[in-house]
Amino acid sequence: MFELAGIIILGILSQWMAWRTKVPAILPLVITGLLVGPLSTLWTPDGTKLIEPVFDPQTGKGMFPGDYLYHFVSLAIGIILFEGGLTLKRRELKAIGTTVGKLIAIGTLVTFIGGGIAAHYIMGLSWPIALQFSALIIVTGPTVIAPILRNMPLNHDLSNILKWESIIIDPIGATLAVLVFEFILSGATLGDFSSHAFMGFVQVVLLGIALGVVAALLLFFLIKKEWVPLYLLNVFTLAAVLAVFVVSDLLANESGLLTVVVMGMVLGNLDVPNFRDVLVFKESLSVLLISMLFILLAAQIDIGDMILVWDPLCFLLFAVVVLVLRPLGVLLSTYHSELNLREKIFISWIGPRGIVAAGVASLFGFKLQEEGIPGAEYITPLVFLIVLGTVLLNASTARPLAYLLKVTLPASNGILIVGANRAARVIASYLQANDRHVVLVDNNPSNVNKAQQMGLEALQINVFAEDLEQHIELLDIGYLIAMTANHDVNLFVVEKYKDVFGELGTFRLLSPEEMKIDEAYRPSQGIFSYTDDYLNLNEVARDNPEIHELPLVNSEQLNVLLKEFHRDERIPLFIKHPDGFLDIIPKDPSHLPIDQGGYSLVYMGKSLSQGSRKFTEA
Repeated sequence: MFELAGIIILGILSQWMAWRTKVPAILPLVITGLLVGPLSTLWTPDGTKLIEPVFDPQTGKGMFPGDYLYHFVSLAIGIILFEGGLTLKRRELKAIGTTVGKLIAIGTLVTFIGGGIAAHYIMGLSWPIALQFSALIIVTGPTVIAPILRNMPLNHDLSNILKWESIIIDPIGATLAVLVFEFILSGATLGDFSSHAFMGFVQVVLLGIALGVVAALLLFFLIKKEWVPLYLLNVFTLAAVLAVFVVSDLLANESGLLTVVVMGMVLGNLDVPNFRDVLVFKESLSVLLISMLFILLAAQIDIGDMILVWDPLCFLLFAVVVLVLRPLGVLLSTYHSELNLREKIFISWIGPRGIVAAGVASLFGFKLQEEGIPGAEYITPLVFLIVLGTVLLNASTARPLAYLLKVTLPASNGILIVGANRAARVIASYLQANDRHVVLVDNNPSNVNKAQQMGLEALQINVFAEDLEQHIELLDIGYLIAMTANHDVNLFVVEKYKDVFGELGTFRLLSPEEMKIDEAYRPSQGIFSYTDDYLNLNEVARDNPEIHELPLVNSEQLNVLLKEFHRDERIPLFIKHPDGFLDIIPKDPSHLPIDQGGYSLVYMGKSLSQGSRKFTEA
């Protein structure tokens, strides 16, 4: 009881430390695991670990008897990858699909063959053990990629490539590792293994795709027909994922990971009612499981394993994996792609290994040692060296390297609109048509769906319950406009995120109370419209959802128009500069150099001139 409670408490504390220090959570988690595991043997009175993951019948200490630790790790990884699959959107593949496919296919082959050769000739490992090691380091973990990506405004194609690769390659790498493991235990020849591995791999892929699609569609049907009550939706989905994982593994060994990834991908691209609640639940569950897994797996290492890798040859092998194999795989995979050399170099550098590599390595290393396979004792510590080394290296250097290579977004000119109501959607359409990256955020699924149907980027988020900084889609945001119907929400968002997303400008709507006071005494800064509130904006957007650009001659004309618009069904929104820059209309626009020419007034409502631009809801 104390060990289980301790793991959960230490795991969440480690996650909190990672959040405070802005490092991938794997670092404090693994360090914690080592402290309560192998390192604790240096100071405990009886020389035993504070936490022993595997039960030892001789000492009576340990948490999981037999293979139960592996079963727990497998199911937990399945849930984590299912949650990752939910985040993969089909629309992201339009620009990066070919690159991702080649990275997974060619990159896997390069790492598998090259890693095996390097482990054999550098470490002197037998070919079977060397190939087992190389199969385990194929995967790049989404649990460590995501925190790294959130820490920098990387351009969207690179972010999506790294995200897709990390999630899709996990089940493929795990499957290949299992096939090599079975080959070692069977004692078959290399020729027999080639045919067996190919057939086994094809079987896993076909079953994983077919069963994942069927399971997702069945769950979607049950939810759509409201055969699952809302209060059971989260746990019912969890039970469904576990059931599909187990059934898939029974039909084809180690096919469960691919099946649940496919299941998550399909569900994530369907219009599932109330599924945002499921995603939030899965995110919380994934945090808990990741916290437990890394501590358990790190605690499973023995002090002798740590000493074993304190060898220059091990660090030479690490250098070959990071500095040779990863770049070679990326360069071959991206040959003739639309990526430039700087982008290829950046992808080559970012390849941290995560929970799948650590989890499967812990199991296979332990089992192969039990079978007395020479060199098996190197598998777990070597893989953990790769995991820790790549995470530490990438987490500490990714951001400066991205800026050095100039693969970040050119400027934080994106616009975050909190509220996806009718007026917000019309305004966002106009901004997007003027080449601005716009993201709408709303807790109302109907508003979000309508925005997405208009081709707008919209996220269903509760701004009180969720941290907007965790969303990669918001990395290039520099302007913040809070325009919900709730004045308290607008104030909360502006206050909390003004330094994060509003460093170039933070604006909100006037409240009904502020509208009642004299115009001269209304707030003078940070207001989106000084003459209209939420009700006025949405009434105009309902009756005349059109946005127009009216050329301006001088400042006097602008002042006249602003007064006239206040009485008519028109709402001034922006001043458009000659270079296309859009500026929020200030309370006192007299300082704007309108008289120099080339300026336009952007407004919503009835048209005053011909040739205006019109944006309406689909």
